[in-house]
Amino acid sequence: MNIVFMGTPDLAAVVLDKLIHSEHKILAVVTQPDKPKGRGNQVQFTPVKELALQYNIPVLQPRRVKEEGCLPILKEINPEVIVVAAFGQILPKSILEFPKYGCINVHASLLPKYRGSAPIQWSIIDGEDKTGVTIMHMDAGIDTGDMIMKAEVPIDSKETGGSLHNKLAECGGALLLKALKAIEDGTAPREKQKDEESCYAKMLDKSIGLIDFNRPAIEIERFIRGLNPWPSAYTFLDGKTIKIWDADVIEEESAGIPGEIVSVTKNTIVVKTSKDSLAIKELQLEGKKRMTVDAFLRGYLLETGKILNNKNG
Repeated sequence: MNIVFMGTPDLAAVVLDKLIHSEHKILAVVTQPDKPKGRGNQVQFTPVKELALQYNIPVLQPRRVKEEGCLPILKEINPEVIVVAAFGQILPKSILEFPKYGCINVHASLLPKYRGSAPIQWSIIDGEDKTGVTIMHMDAGIDTGDMIMKAEVPIDSKETGGSLHNKLAECGGALLLKALKAIEDGTAPREKQKDEESCYAKMLDKSIGLIDFNRPAIEIERFIRGLNPWPSAYTFLDGKTIKIWDADVIEEESAGIPGEIVSVTKNTIVVKTSKDSLAIKELQLEGKKRMTVDAFLRGYLLETGKILNNKNG
């Protein structure tokens, strides 16, 4: 089929790569505008744009696809279907309806659960034992369209947002090719979503990562994994930000208050929570590189009794 692809981040780039190496023809790519990033504030291309340019695929970067000039350009390109994966903009009805086969979306959850922008992270944070990918027809709602195909992906006990992202990206690319074949053959099913079974995976930002040690250790451990690698879970130690990258739950109660360091061993920093304790294994002090607790303690004297989350030291 002749396809216009809309997507922006790494997950979308993996899906696009599957399309590029299939029998389908990518007429153009639509992605978010370039933005300055990093300490140097240098403008960087989106992952989807970088990949498209490697294969000489035309790239469109409208500030908003709702702008009047976007639809005529897309109609001139004349795709049979528009494939969307983590694009980052809401498509107007005029774009949703003009292609022969409409617009289909690659969504990284088992809909109707986890509609929204951060389904991968929230599935880990909420303690799900599985998630997956849904290929769906797009409508005017947010991830509310009829479903075409699903594929389940188990969530491992030490799964992180990053590792699950990679699994779902690969799964999504493969499932998309199956769905496109079914659509073209006229055999693709359409299953309506049950709205009462849905929940919304709200957008993440850096502020969400502050660890609340008044939560049970099991919830905090999932929170750390879900936000790894971005936006990351963090606390404060001696007035400095400290990111927590890996931790285990210790199922025992300790004296002290939530956030208090109750034990320091060669390889762990054990922190009291509202239920059980959290054994921190890997961290990153402000201005330093990511390291194991063993390496951290070789350069940092840490005693029991300190309270984490005291931003003022």
